[in-house]
Amino acid sequence: MLLLILTFAVSAVSTLLIIRSNHTHARFSADADFRGPQKVHTRAVPRVGGIGIALGLVAAAIALAVAGQSEQQQLATLLLLCGVPAFGGGLFEDISKRVEPRYRLVATALSALLAVLAVGGTIGRTDLWGLDWIASSAVGGACLAIFTVAGIAHAVNIIDGFNGLASMCVVMILAALAYVANQVGDTAVTSLALIGIGAVLGFFVWNFPGGLIFLGDGGAYFLGFYVAELGILLLARNPSVSPLCPLLICIYPVFETLFSMYRRRVVRGRAMALADGVHLHSLIYRRLLRWAVGSHDAKILTRRNSMTAPYLWFVCSLGIAPSVIWWNDSHVLGAFIVLFGFSYVLLYASILRFKIQRWVFFRSRH
Repeated sequence: MLLLILTFAVSAVSTLLIIRSNHTHARFSADADFRGPQKVHTRAVPRVGGIGIALGLVAAAIALAVAGQSEQQQLATLLLLCGVPAFGGGLFEDISKRVEPRYRLVATALSALLAVLAVGGTIGRTDLWGLDWIASSAVGGACLAIFTVAGIAHAVNIIDGFNGLASMCVVMILAALAYVANQVGDTAVTSLALIGIGAVLGFFVWNFPGGLIFLGDGGAYFLGFYVAELGILLLARNPSVSPLCPLLICIYPVFETLFSMYRRRVVRGRAMALADGVHLHSLIYRRLLRWAVGSHDAKILTRRNSMTAPYLWFVCSLGIAPSVIWWNDSHVLGAFIVLFGFSYVLLYASILRFKIQRWVFFRSRH
């Protein structure tokens, strides 16, 4: 708990300093592009929130070394070092605005490869037909891990569209991983998940609801790498944990990504990497929170932005709740994965066609 408080404090103070010094670095760090279909902010905001999170985790690694927690300190340090390409590739995009998604994915894949070599972050079992054969070999397990880490990192970046959305989902995912790790007595993964929670919450208090700083690609890709690696390590170190448990924990960003790829390529015949404004969170913003439509008041638009995230936190919890209850039962977890996919598509279609109950609409009192 003390480490969680430390990482929160370092992350929160570092993020505040970035916000307060915005006038000195805004020309490099601020997101001043309001034209994209997925853009919903109304003013230039620094998009380098991942820096504060990284500093919080570095402080935790130093504290673990001082406390003599050698296993936890070594694992934390190695993960941070392995995550440098993922974080650096995203951060370079945040500053230059010129790094294509495929290059960010390559950087994240490099981080995953480093984790395979440094901490043994491979996937040796999946409980899924066909994939277990691939996972049975060292090369196959490494390839699955690299593909999974890159995919989850990209998925976290995709849901990073509204104040508090991605960061709180990551907090929920880390809390679930910490709970399961604690259930099986894995203190190292438990500790790393908890310090991750502290670091992300230090950013969250400035991002939600006011949107004073954004996670940015650096923060999103690094957090995706971090949660994916903790999920892989949880499986590699604890045979009693079902390999479907981390998948169900992360099912909201994962399914959002897969569904977006299907929607763009199959339904609309467009490139899968082409950004659009019809993600589930975008539909909720535009069709369930319509009371601010037409307003140009920054405070009202920011409030509308921040009220989008809680809907998706609930969606995220639909995968997390059963995963922490039946963490060792692949049959039950598999059924919930299928159920989540069906529920997601039903919800998406209902909002798209305006066939949603009126009680889910949020009405402002402004």
